[in-house]
Amino acid sequence: MRDVRRGGRPLGIVLAAAMAVSLAACGGGNAGRAGRAGQEGATASPTSSPGKADWIPGYVAKLSTEQKVGQLFVPTVGSAAQGRAMIRDYHVGGVIYFPQNLRTPRSTAELSNALQKASRIPLTIGVDEEQGIVSRTPFVTRFPGNMTLGASGRTADAQAAAQATGAELRAVGVNQNYAPDADVNVDPANPVIGIRSFGADPQLVARMTRAAVAGYQQAGVAATAKHFPGHGDTGTDSHTGLPVITHSMATWERLDAPPFKTAGADAVMSAHIVVPKLDGSGDPSTLSKNVLTGLLRGRLGFQGVIITDSLQMDGVRQKYSDRVVPVRAVNAGADQLLMPPSLPVAYRAVLAAAKSGKIPRARLDDAVTRILRLKERRGLFRATHVDPAKAAAQVDTPQHHAVARSVAEHGVTVVRNTGNVLPLKGRKVYVTGAKSTQVAAALRAAGVRTAGSLGSADVALLTTLNKGAAGTAASARALASKPTVVAALGSPYDLDQATRAKSLVATYSSTAPAITALARILAGKVKPTAKLPVPVAGKPIGTGVTY
Repeated sequence: MRDVRRGGRPLGIVLAAAMAVSLAACGGGNAGRAGRAGQEGATASPTSSPGKADWIPGYVAKLSTEQKVGQLFVPTVGSAAQGRAMIRDYHVGGVIYFPQNLRTPRSTAELSNALQKASRIPLTIGVDEEQGIVSRTPFVTRFPGNMTLGASGRTADAQAAAQATGAELRAVGVNQNYAPDADVNVDPANPVIGIRSFGADPQLVARMTRAAVAGYQQAGVAATAKHFPGHGDTGTDSHTGLPVITHSMATWERLDAPPFKTAGADAVMSAHIVVPKLDGSGDPSTLSKNVLTGLLRGRLGFQGVIITDSLQMDGVRQKYSDRVVPVRAVNAGADQLLMPPSLPVAYRAVLAAAKSGKIPRARLDDAVTRILRLKERRGLFRATHVDPAKAAAQVDTPQHHAVARSVAEHGVTVVRNTGNVLPLKGRKVYVTGAKSTQVAAALRAAGVRTAGSLGSADVALLTTLNKGAAGTAASARALASKPTVVAALGSPYDLDQATRAKSLVATYSSTAPAITALARILAGKVKPTAKLPVPVAGKPIGTGVTY
C-alpha cells in the first residue's frame, strides 16, 4: 500500500526491554473513553473487566447511522486541524500516517494525542511500517525486512523484531501496524512483494507471520496480515494495475491460505487482485463476497477486522467508480475502508447505502462491532495518551539496535562457496557495486583489508541491489580475473545467473545492520547459519553453506 492517486506517483524487541517501552507508551490518560463515545446520544460505558467486550453490542446499538458509517473509514490526515475536522464531520474511526505525519517522535506523539482527544471513540492510528523496503517511520530502529527473517528460520527473531517496532510505534501513539506481509512469494519477478515476503514456503511464511503478529500484539499494537487472498504470484503491481492470479482453489489452499489461517492477526488486509478460480465475477478480491466472506470468514474462520488495501490504488478503481467501490467493499465483507480517494464522496455513498438498506443494518453493525472489539482488545478504550516528552527516548534505542544486529546476522545466507573463498580473513578484497563504500568500510571494521583496484586484490566482491540476474551476471564477468564473491543486498534473485562467481551470498536487505552483518560473516567473525527461503541460483529452499 502506498499513498497513490490516479495518475500520480507513489508517496513515498530485546523482548523484555521492548515490552517495557510498550507498557510505558500505553500509560496515561484517556481512560474510560467509552463513557463519552456518543456524539449523538451513545453514552454506554464498558462495565466488563479489561480485555472483555461484553458491552460492545449494546454500545453499537446506541450509535447513530452517521457514527457507525464513520467508524468504517481510515483516511490519510494532514494537520491536526484537518484531522479534527474529519472527526467532527465524518466521525472517522481511524487514520493512517505517512512520512509527513512522522517528522519527529515528539511531533508525532503530539499529533496522536490531539486526534485522540478530538474523537469521542478512540481512533485506530495506523502506519505501513513493515521494515525493510516498506518503511514509513524515519525515526524507528531500522530492521531488515521479512525475507531476512525467513532466511533465519527463527520465529523468536520475527517476534522480537515486531515487538521492538511495535513498542516504538506505540510510544508515538500509533496503535495499528499494516504488517506483517503474509504473502508467499513464488514469482521471482513479482514487482510489488518480493523480499517483503518471508519466503516461498507456505509453512515457513505461516510460522514467521504468526510470530510477528504476536510481537506486535505484545507491544500493544494491532497487527494486520496482508494481502488476502495472496499477492505472491503476480507480475502486476496492484498500485498501477489489476493483477490476475490463476491459482486453483486447491493451489490457493496449499500455497496462499496457510499464513492467513494461523496468523491470529487483529486484522487482515484485502488485495486488489482477481483470482478467477476463487471468484469468477472479475471483481478484485477487495470487492468479492466470495473471497472476503466466503473464504476468509467462512473457510478460514477469521473473526477479526477485514480492512481494504488503499482505495486510491488503480487495482480497485478500474471497474467501478469511487462512489460504488466503498459500498461494494462493505457488502463484500470489508469492515474498514482505507484511504478513500475522497472521504466526502465515499462517506456520503456509504451513508446513503446504509440508510436505504443497500448496506443491510446487520452488515453495518457487524463491521462496527468488529472494529470496536479490535480497539478494546488493544486497550484503546482504557488509554490512548502518550507522553511526547518521553517519545524520543523510547525509539531507536540501544536495546533495539542490538536486536536488529542479531536479526541481520542470523539472516545472511551463504548460497555457494566454491573453493572455500570465504571467509575473507587474510585476503585483500576489491569491493564494487551497490553501497560499495559502506560495505568496504564495514569489512575494514571487521578486520578485512580492502584494495583500491581489482589488480591489487586477491578477491573481488560485487554487491548488487535489485540489479537483475542478467545485469549481475554481466558485472560478475567483468571481475572474472579474480575469485569473485557476489552479495545480493536486495532481491536474492540477482544471483540466478552469476555462474562464474565462486561464492554467492544473500542479505535480502541493504539496511545498515544488514551491511554490518554481511561484513562480519564474510570476515569469518560470525558463523553463517541461514538457509534460502526461496529458490535461488539453481538451489532449492533450505540451502545454506556454513564454515
